[in-house]
Amino acid sequence: MKNEEEIKLADKGKVAEPKQKIKVDLEVDTSVKDLGVNPYAKLIHMARAVDAWRIFPRLFLTVYIILLYKCVIWYMNLGSPTMEQSGLISIVVGAGAAWFGLYTGTSKSKK
Repeated sequence: MKNEEEIKLADKGKVAEPKQKIKVDLEVDTSVKDLGVNPYAKLIHMARAVDAWRIFPRLFLTVYIILLYKCVIWYMNLGSPTMEQSGLISIVVGAGAAWFGLYTGTSKSKK
């Protein structure tokens, strides 16, 4: 009777394989190797200085301030601004709030 059930299950393709437990040995080399002087030490030092001085965020804000100034002067010189021109100035000024929020909200974390 057991064989008949196994044959029926085998015909249906639903034969369950038993689970097997396998032990694995892992060997890890944790010895310290002297690789000499780091050839990228000066580059790493420069990258840390650029990060500490926050050069790129300040550069982006400076460019934005110039863009905002030129856009506002252009807008104020228009005789009768259209809805599209007002929308452009709205977007430029709104982007400034986002830039300023990102600049003041992110700072170098102290380690």
